[in-house]
Amino acid sequence: MRSRVRGWRLRHNELRRRSDVVETWTLLGVGLLLVVVAPLVSVAAGWWAHGGAQAAAEKQRAERRQVRAMVVRTVSGALHTPQTGRQPSSKVTVRWSEPGTGPRTAAVRVPTGTRPGETVHVWLDSADRGVRPPPDDSAVRQHAVTMGVCAAGAAGAVVVLGHGLVRHTAMRRRLAEWDRAWAATGPAWTGRNV
Repeated sequence: MRSRVRGWRLRHNELRRRSDVVETWTLLGVGLLLVVVAPLVSVAAGWWAHGGAQAAAEKQRAERRQVRAMVVRTVSGALHTPQTGRQPSSKVTVRWSEPGTGPRTAAVRVPTGTRPGETVHVWLDSADRGVRPPPDDSAVRQHAVTMGVCAAGAAGAVVVLGHGLVRHTAMRRRLAEWDRAWAATGPAWTGRNV
């Protein structure tokens, strides 16, 4: 019995409609797209995102520098950021010196609880403003993986939505075929003329 059922939509059958054949081939295409194309899209998007994030990180590393500075005074209290999961920070004034220049000061954010007189490592831009450290390799990889997963999900969603559209169209055609067939055979069965 199994051999009779397998591939019933593709074999010659008097009850087989053109919409059945289209729907079967579409289902095979959807399977192929989900198994082959979605992972390829994921890898391509991840590779592209990794290259872009790596270039941005290298640019930030070139534009920023890390200095060892001493906290001079506290400027503001703690800034809590529980929604981002970051450690609470306070704004402080720090002082440092570099070869060939005199002592410099800047207002930067450091972890809450840092007291005047403590030494901290801070990242500064070319204008001596406190900035976030450039992303490290794990942040770049995490960005690439996230973009790859999102691209795979988007590709899968497009394939599934396209399949739903084809099935909807096939069902409408099938119902129209049934209506035409019933209009032709219905009067003979029921004895009514339409």
